[in-house]
Amino acid sequence: MTASSEHTMVAGEKEPGLRFYLSREPMIMALLSAIAVVLFLGVGGLSRVYHAQRDSLGNRWFARGVEDLKQQRYQQAAGEFRAALRYSRDNYAYQLNLAQALIGLKRTGEAYAYLINLWEREPENGLVNLELARIAAQKGETEQALRYYHNAIYAAWPGNQELERRNVRLELIEYLLGIKAQAQAQSELIALAANLDEDPSLHQRVGDLFLQAQDYERALAEYRLPLKSDHRNAAALAGAGLAAFELGRYPLAQRYLEEAVAANPKDAQSLDRLKTVELVVQMDPFRRQIPVDQRNQIVMQAFEVAGERLKSCAAAGASREHDSPQTLAEIWTKMKSQITERGLRKNPDLVEAAMDLVSAIERKSNTLCGPPTGTDMALLLISRLHEGN
Repeated sequence: MTASSEHTMVAGEKEPGLRFYLSREPMIMALLSAIAVVLFLGVGGLSRVYHAQRDSLGNRWFARGVEDLKQQRYQQAAGEFRAALRYSRDNYAYQLNLAQALIGLKRTGEAYAYLINLWEREPENGLVNLELARIAAQKGETEQALRYYHNAIYAAWPGNQELERRNVRLELIEYLLGIKAQAQAQSELIALAANLDEDPSLHQRVGDLFLQAQDYERALAEYRLPLKSDHRNAAALAGAGLAAFELGRYPLAQRYLEEAVAANPKDAQSLDRLKTVELVVQMDPFRRQIPVDQRNQIVMQAFEVAGERLKSCAAAGASREHDSPQTLAEIWTKMKSQITERGLRKNPDLVEAAMDLVSAIERKSNTLCGPPTGTDMALLLISRLHEGN
């Protein structure tokens, strides 16, 4: 057999095997593809199981941390949030709650590092801005605190957005009052009061804040709202009485304070203020429709009270001070013989002259001898009430 014949025979023997392979190739490729898909799905499934398990463990530690944070167990909470972060390093909620736990532990430097990173990721986050405002406030960085507080007021909040924003503004107002920024506190209070609902307790709280901000007119207006629904609200009555007192509306203050004391007899401050108001009303000789004889009696009494105030002030050593009441004492002594019923009837102009001297004595004594009490306090308030008239 020749070499050519042998090659032809070998080739002929191989052709059936090649044809067999070629005929089965699609099936083999399909089988391999199926195996690859199964392996891919298996790996994907295992990956999902792995990540689900990590998420589950992270959420479990996070839930424990949230509960401990609510109970103010800050050390445990911080550890649990750190454990949660091991399973999800970039989780926003985990980092935010860890920052809050660190604030509870007074580790504000660490907390700030987390918060500023979160702020850069979501500068519109209300809670992050609020926490940054609190840290800035603690550090005495007023401008930064105000910026973050205002960011928080206008930021996005989950849940009841209006309630959260109102609470932030209330906190800001408390902060401003704490640093004696009265004018700014008043501006924030005006903005807050313009958007309040009908909740009486909220109006009462805002009235308290207006009092602290020394905006007595608006404080009185806020107190009147809860009194519409509960006219025996002792706290609102006392607040309204104080606001009217500071405004110099003494008859109105007297009415509110009487009702406040009736509603709460243990309110010693309102009772003391009521006694002062009653004296102011009784001792004011310039109130309308007062009989001449009664007015003259009041002037005579006020003149004697001021004289006694001069003596006690001099006895305390105030007469050694520059521009002391001693000169006023000489004027008082010269005028004393004229301040009688007969003298006042004969010369009605003495009423104003006598009360001008009384006012001068009470004002000077208040400066040199300290705040007055009782009738002297009433006379000082009457002096302020008619100042410039």
